[in-house]
Amino acid sequence: MKLLQARWITPLLVAALVIGLDQASKRWIIDTLGPTPMTRFIPLIGEDIRLAYSHNTGIAFSLFQGKSDILTVVAFVIMSGAIYLYVTQLPNRRKLVQVAMGLILGGALGNVIDRIRLGYVVDFIQVGWFPIFNLADSAITVGAALLMLQYALDEIALRRLRQAMMSQ
Repeated sequence: MKLLQARWITPLLVAALVIGLDQASKRWIIDTLGPTPMTRFIPLIGEDIRLAYSHNTGIAFSLFQGKSDILTVVAFVIMSGAIYLYVTQLPNRRKLVQVAMGLILGGALGNVIDRIRLGYVVDFIQVGWFPIFNLADSAITVGAALLMLQYALDEIALRRLRQAMMSQ
């Protein structure tokens, strides 16, 4: 039981940090660029990268707009599935996997907090033509990329081990 609990320390700390940064950044954006979405902007690098206050009642790429209640339930189902996989399938002793899980759960919870509290997700990072996003979205994306990286590293190690065994 202690080993299982130890595997949750890093994910919970990372998730708490992500939620705190996400919610603080969204509060700052609302205070600075609100209350009306997409009327004021803060250029960061020319006009291509800027901060812009936006509402999103859908999911990534503004899909499923107006379905915030259903998407909240879906988010909890997905988070439950991620937790199940973390406990049963993923190499959860590895720090990279622990950090990835914390990023994914923290990002998902950051957006769920918005949906429950506001009825929409606050997005504010605008990069060229790419759909507007937030820190929670970034955390989810980086977490998923880290899981893929860990999978690739494990696969490379396994192939090297097989090659070493076959050459003996």
